[in-house]
Amino acid sequence: MALPAVLLLRHSGKTLTLTSSWSCSRRATLSSASCSCRQRKQAPAPPPRSPKKVPFRVLVHGKTLEDPYHWMSNTDDPNLLDHLHRENSYAEAFMADALPLQSALASEMKRRIPAAVSTPPERWGPWMYYQYIPEGKEYPVLCRKLENESSGWPAAFRRCGLARPEREEILLDWNELAEKYGYVHVGTCRVSPDHNYLAFVSLAWARDATSLFYTLSDENQRPYRVLCRRLGCGPSNDLPVLTESDPSFCVDITSTKDGKFITVNSNSRTSSEVYVINSANPMEGIQRICKRTSGVQYFVEHHTGLFYILTNSPMPDSKWSGDGYYLVRCQVEDIESTKWLNIILPDDDTSIRDMDIFNGHLVLSLNKRGFPLLCSLNLPMQSDLKYQVYIADLKPWYFPQPSSSCSVIPGSNHDFLNSEYRVVLSSPVMPDVIVDYDMSRHTYSVVQQEEVNCVSTGQFCIQSLELHENKIHEGYNKKECIMNSESQIWKDLSRIYCLQREEVISHDGVKVPLTIVYSRESWQQYKSPGLLVGYGAYGEDLDKGWCSDRLSLLDRGWVVAFADVRGGGGGNSSWHRSGSGLNKHNSILDFVSCGNYLVSEGYVQSDQLGAIAWSAGCVVVGAAMNMYPQLFRSAILKVPFLDVCNTLLDPSLPLTVLDYEEFGNPKIQSNFDSIFSYSPYDNIPQRSCFPSVLVTVAVNDSRVGVWEGAKWVAKVRDSTCPNCSRSVIMKTSMIGGHFGEGGHHSQCDETAYEYAFLMKTFGILKD
Repeated sequence: MALPAVLLLRHSGKTLTLTSSWSCSRRATLSSASCSCRQRKQAPAPPPRSPKKVPFRVLVHGKTLEDPYHWMSNTDDPNLLDHLHRENSYAEAFMADALPLQSALASEMKRRIPAAVSTPPERWGPWMYYQYIPEGKEYPVLCRKLENESSGWPAAFRRCGLARPEREEILLDWNELAEKYGYVHVGTCRVSPDHNYLAFVSLAWARDATSLFYTLSDENQRPYRVLCRRLGCGPSNDLPVLTESDPSFCVDITSTKDGKFITVNSNSRTSSEVYVINSANPMEGIQRICKRTSGVQYFVEHHTGLFYILTNSPMPDSKWSGDGYYLVRCQVEDIESTKWLNIILPDDDTSIRDMDIFNGHLVLSLNKRGFPLLCSLNLPMQSDLKYQVYIADLKPWYFPQPSSSCSVIPGSNHDFLNSEYRVVLSSPVMPDVIVDYDMSRHTYSVVQQEEVNCVSTGQFCIQSLELHENKIHEGYNKKECIMNSESQIWKDLSRIYCLQREEVISHDGVKVPLTIVYSRESWQQYKSPGLLVGYGAYGEDLDKGWCSDRLSLLDRGWVVAFADVRGGGGGNSSWHRSGSGLNKHNSILDFVSCGNYLVSEGYVQSDQLGAIAWSAGCVVVGAAMNMYPQLFRSAILKVPFLDVCNTLLDPSLPLTVLDYEEFGNPKIQSNFDSIFSYSPYDNIPQRSCFPSVLVTVAVNDSRVGVWEGAKWVAKVRDSTCPNCSRSVIMKTSMIGGHFGEGGHHSQCDETAYEYAFLMKTFGILKD
């Protein structure tokens, strides 16, 4: 069972816990009225020395691509390291006059962090698991304590022979890993069923707690093979379980919640195949339960002899014609017959995003008209259900939550026998709230809310939870949902910060959700600077959770807006499809439409709009800047994917083959033409004024090569207005990876640097 999906330690919007180690253009000229060259501070002189150019040509579909910076993809070339050091020196010189502001920003961000940062204990069997950050340290420590015998634990646990320690047990200290390796990013932690072992790779334990199933990666860092090791035996005795030969698929392993089956999943970006292993008899072998079909995904759980399967497989002869996922049940003995007993369909305007299962309840993660929701259904379900039913027919209990919540993140919830479901609720104006929902009694308890120093108590709104959007579900009975005690309330900052949700009409008439946040006191219509956040890839939701660092912008009058463009998460899979592959231009134009909306509606001053994105999201922002450079004053591109065409033409690189389903395969001409038309590296406007840009890259980034940002910066300097391009800087981490190396306080330093860059390039250095 996965441990820290939320023994989740979020602070200031930064998830300090573990995540899986594999997650697996049109152009416009700049008018003289909007030219920002004259408004910028002088960049340091002389400009950085240009990197060497080495002729490199490749012929693709009759088109010759020239790439003089192709040599940078050889990370062993000593010239690359020298170039990165020179760029770091230039970035330091460029930011020299912003050091006082950067220092002030970092200090106020750190002052907001409470002295003690910890998660509330979460029960699993006889143990209480939790995390905290030790005083003076950067990273969390994973700990546990035995529950007190007087608290009603079953006597069976006391007969296990587990001695109670006098003090807490430290299971994993991220600080020690950081000291050893320079930075830390660990895969998902998994505790053995007997609570005696902890491992952190892609793995699953058999019920005997001595058989360990794990994955092996190939030379492209693709998990492609599953092996089984018996504890006490060496690697030479490991047994092969499954080998995935298709380079567009990765394998991962998990267990069903009740621990009775190990599931082996082979996944591409849009398709999956699922196998199961009897956890009680792991040597019996592996069985396939769901065969791969293009565009079809499966997620499998088990409960009392039934497999519950969440899928988007087409349903012939069905009364439901919706798009997205639905839930089916089948008997374990019918594993290969695909005989589905019941089909549970989402209600109108609702999509199913995920499921979780317990001894007495099934939890469904939903999205209704763009809003995240959770509900529970009682288990076991009656056996005489109709072949097809809707969620509403099963009398679900919808979890009450604040109407302002933008982020609903399930906790670890690893105890199958528990009737409480832990969730982290959050929004740009609401510090993270950890809530336990009692699914048996239909009550809830606010366990903990993140503290924010330097904010007076009188500025908080004190409220109890309501059903999301109050009457979004007909038949909701508010009296059913009560708190466990009168003190269980949540607080938000809506008195001083305004949160608005708008729908922006994009180029083709589609409505794009835009979330806007600003200070009621500091914001000035038509006069405020703004920052537009985007991503738009892989069907992933844009994180709109709480981040206390963001107050440093809001309190200075900035607007922060989140554009949920196509290609990202949007309720159902069609939102992703309409912004991927040959439809990728929709993501870009959605982002541009949201930027134009902020300016035209007066949220942001016309020449004071910035943009920020991470990783694949930089495709959207990079392409938008090429098309409409006059729209943006500055941008921040973090570990950016920018050289889309060249990268996808090289199948030897990690993620390339996997990304064919997301962006297209450039070996197919229609795909190549589409990719080349928006690829940020291939469409930089010639001799045009260009926004100021901060690019951050990492030498040890295994997902997006350090050369992506380095090549793009070099080409921008070659191509655009020489004065503008001097305000394009690159900062390289020599030890970090794709997820950064920052800990508790050093992440504040990183964010302060980024905000100081924005303020400097906006011409508002004075604090």
